[in-house]
Amino acid sequence: MSQSRRRFTPEYKDEAVKLVIDSGRPVSAIAKDLGINEGTLGSWVATWRRAHQDEEEPLSMSERARLKELEKENRELRMEREFLSKAAAFFAQRHQ
Repeated sequence: MSQSRRRFTPEYKDEAVKLVIDSGRPVSAIAKDLGINEGTLGSWVATWRRAHQDEEEPLSMSERARLKELEKENRELRMEREFLSKAAAFFAQRHQ
């Protein structure tokens, strides 16, 4: 009952990884489509990302603006959450 281990060419691996990177679809969906194990494809993608981490493209001006906007919104939401948490604690203490 031994199964022979499947071998994949480097070209096949590269194409599978490109499908994940370019499509934005989950590894699990692409692995299912290709008929390979999700963990195998995930490993290939992780290896590719480690090898290409320094090749990340710089952000465009619109992406930088959007990032600043999201960071500002994040700060505001954190302050609101903190305020509401303190208010809830205050009113809970008052009604005891």
